[in-house]
Amino acid sequence: MEILGTTLRICVDDLEASVAFYEGLTSTPALRFERGGVSVAAIGCFLLMSGPEAELEVLRKVSATIAVKDVDEAHAALTRVGAKVVAGPLPTPAGRNLIALHPDGSVFEYVDRNVPA
Repeated sequence: MEILGTTLRICVDDLEASVAFYEGLTSTPALRFERGGVSVAAIGCFLLMSGPEAELEVLRKVSATIAVKDVDEAHAALTRVGAKVVAGPLPTPAGRNLIALHPDGSVFEYVDRNVPA
């Protein structure tokens, strides 16, 4: 499995103030979308999330987002080494993702940019 990079996941109370800060920090405009009642802004290597506490509580359990070349390949590699895929692969606005529980208890999101046609 080829890992292309990681994204830091940050749950915030004030998305607009946080977007302004991280856009200024990275000199990169935010890519915004909604997912399951949560407002999301991707800015450089930061993924800002804001929404209902019940939704954020689940999202906080995911340590980081890992970009991979192909989610299906990641799925095979993860299960081969003993990880448990707990969700996905599923389509997202930017490609596909899955959530995996590693044997040490860590939870990570794996994403690719293979957007369905």
